[in-house]
Amino acid sequence: MELVRVENCRKSFDGEEILKGISLSVNEGEVVSVIGPSGSGKSTLLRCACMLETMDGGTLSYAGRTAVKEEEGKVIYAPHNELKEIRKTFGLVFQNFNLFPHYTVLKNVTEPQMIAGKSREDAEKKALDCLEKLGLSDKAKSYPCQLSGGQQQRVSIARALALEPEVLFFDEPTSALDPELTGEVLKVIRELAAIHMTMIIVTHEMNFAKEVSDRVIFMENGLIRAQGTPDELFGSDDERLRSFIGKLSSN
Repeated sequence: MELVRVENCRKSFDGEEILKGISLSVNEGEVVSVIGPSGSGKSTLLRCACMLETMDGGTLSYAGRTAVKEEEGKVIYAPHNELKEIRKTFGLVFQNFNLFPHYTVLKNVTEPQMIAGKSREDAEKKALDCLEKLGLSDKAKSYPCQLSGGQQQRVSIARALALEPEVLFFDEPTSALDPELTGEVLKVIRELAAIHMTMIIVTHEMNFAKEVSDRVIFMENGLIRAQGTPDELFGSDDERLRSFIGKLSSN
């Protein structure tokens, strides 16, 4: 089943075209990694897919439900109530955690569920379950400032999972972490991949992308330059792709 479809997505900032007509689809249970140099449009694509940025052109749908369409050159978003339901389809894990510093870990994971309509009792039960699965049961009453970067990122993953999305987006989930903390976050993502959680991961971790992905997309200059299985991309004889992968894999 196709969960996400983006067609001809275009986006400009201050007259500079960042996305030049990106099209991709992601199926249920698929893990897709998006790689590419800085400024290639990876994070902008993710933000457009999550409707944090308004598309200038193109279409977007989740599980067959249209969120964005284009008619006669004009972008039209679905009505507010419909978008609210569509947004329940996906969760987003930011690179900088985005936790509320004045909330405990438990409240950070509970509050979004209550906003979505769950009772406090059900939200706390789900939050505690997610924290336990991520090895954070003992941190429920702690505040973000009392946690390591890796622990904070695991809390943000728990927060996203508690909303029971069909697909998870990750925007460079380890870029704000020290190398020694990166491993614990990548371990969690590997475990999610093992249970066939649908994920789209913008990452600069080449070895991780090769290991965990069903498909890898290489972006450059606002376009998808290449895509395929990890073996196809990492074994490619395309000189530009080999150069990019080689530089990051050696870091």
